Amino acid sequence: MAQDKEQLFRYLSDAVVEMEEDKTVAISNSIIEENIDAYEAIEKGLSDGMNRAGQLYEEEEYFIPELLICADAMYAGLDILKLHLKVKGAGTKNKVVIGVVEGDTHDIGKNLVRIMLETSGFEVFDLGRDIPPRDFVEKAKEVGAKIILLSTLMTTTMEGMKEVLSILKKENLRDQIKVMVGGGPISKGFADRIGADGYAANASDAAKLALQLVAGGVA
Repeated sequence: MAQDKEQLFRYLSDAVVEMEEDKTVAISNSIIEENIDAYEAIEKGLSDGMNRAGQLYEEEEYFIPELLICADAMYAGLDILKLHLKVKGAGTKNKVVIGVVEGDTHDIGKNLVRIMLETSGFEVFDLGRDIPPRDFVEKAKEVGAKIILLSTLMTTTMEGMKEVLSILKKENLRDQIKVMVGGGPISKGFADRIGADGYAANASDAAKLALQLVAGGVA
């Protein structure tokens, strides 16, 4: 079964990259029928496929229309698999705020991270996309969030992440609220430069890092 499982994950990833929505749905159904872990299928199949599509976008082999069709395939599979996710509970009672920074309307990666966080037991407040820096801070204060997660796919909006950190510092909240960053143009180097608490390259890594941060671990 192990080999069959990994093969199904690869097929699922390929279906997303190849923009095959019907195939994505069929493979997702097969995964459920085989009683394979849905979280692992999202991580190694759907998320991996979107990461690969994102890489093709960065290499200018894919453009926004192709990326959106890949996303449609990914969401179709997600609609099936998320119904079978088992909440792990490790993040229970910890609240996080997530959103795409102002000036950017690309939310594919952010939506995947939200699913992974919810499955890890976090209470997630999703602000959506094109969110001003101040709104992240105000929402975190309102709900008592432990972490703010910032996403962008555009280099032109990266400064918004730095602004969130600046606001937290001005309001003496920096020690209370952790900040994670991610997205296509974001790197660990950038996260370190702006003083963020961590960077995640993909959705599953983001959930793992969030768990480390609320547990007091280092990024």
